Amino acid sequence: KLSILIILYEESFETIRKCLQQIEDFRIIIIDNANDKSLKDKIIKNFRIYKYFLNKKNTGFARAANQGIKECDTEYLMFLGADCIIEYSDIEQLMLAKEKYENCFLTSPTFYDAYGKLTYNGGPLHEDGVKNEVLCSSGDVCVNAVLTTTILFKVKDIINLGLLDEKFFLYFLDDDLCRRSKKMNKSVIQ
Repeated sequence: KLSILIILYEESFETIRKCLQQIEDFRIIIIDNANDKSLKDKIIKNFRIYKYFLNKKNTGFARAANQGIKECDTEYLMFLGADCIIEYSDIEQLMLAKEKYENCFLTSPTFYDAYGKLTYNGGPLHEDGVKNEVLCSSGDVCVNAVLTTTILFKVKDIINLGLLDEKFFLYFLDDDLCRRSKKMNKSVIQ
């Protein structure tokens, strides 16, 4: 039902190892924009990876994400930053929230840093208010935008939206994706 997409660019094996240890029960798709064959060999040796792609050049986050979306054969896909640690129960909460709200386009978790301190993930779009203020809440909150570091969505929904705009190499694609979903009267839940 769910695949997890991790896009790499020059991360260390140790960073990726910590991430992958938490998600071993899922279909994992990795796209490496740094074309690191030795890293791939280490990862494949230690983890069960469903699909692994080495891009000859750094195609950017949006293009790599679209590549992963097109390779996904499950109903749901979750982007997960290689430096993120997420537990199975957190993924389950994201799935429950996605299924709970009829017009929900995507869900994203609340972020905490390595010291357990709440950090920024969701809030207004730039044109709607001050971005980067930490949203302090418990429970599900409808926000205008989240970072695409960790998002969960139905593959068909993002395909119907037209995938990620590849004009955005890395920055501002979060806002663009959330802005486009909002224009379709879809919600973003943190």
